[in-house]
Amino acid sequence: MAAASLSIANAPEARVIPLGERGEKIAAEFLAANGYRIVFTNFKVPIDRNSKGVARSGEIDIIALDGETLCFIEVKTRRSEDFTPAITSVDVRKRIQITRTARTYRAIFNITHTASRFDVVTVLMPKHAEVSIELKKGFWSEQTLRAGVRRVGRDDIPF
Repeated sequence: MAAASLSIANAPEARVIPLGERGEKIAAEFLAANGYRIVFTNFKVPIDRNSKGVARSGEIDIIALDGETLCFIEVKTRRSEDFTPAITSVDVRKRIQITRTARTYRAIFNITHTASRFDVVTVLMPKHAEVSIELKKGFWSEQTLRAGVRRVGRDDIPF
């Protein structure tokens, strides 16, 4: 019986974990260590259709409970913040998408009377330095998002 040999040519490829995926794992561990109960990760669901009728989906990186509060958490991971802080990429468009997805999540699971909030975790992972994690609780709410959208003249965005 011949022994199977592995060489570089026939060895299984090692999966390189993308930076964002690693950041989400670190964020989930951080949240759990700080008392959050992780409910769901990478929740993805269709939320609407574009002008051509193609379904668009929304995703929430982490859904967790902080005590009795249901938290919808966006995770942003960067190697550096030399150009701009990671949190700046959670712009109005991203907040609208996450808010719609959270509304769909609550509808699917019939969650009507539970307090909720939108948090952001930023993970900074420099190549040769220690990882830093920052949690911004209540980064936005549905009410402040609606008010902000109206201020910039985007009343046409359906909620």
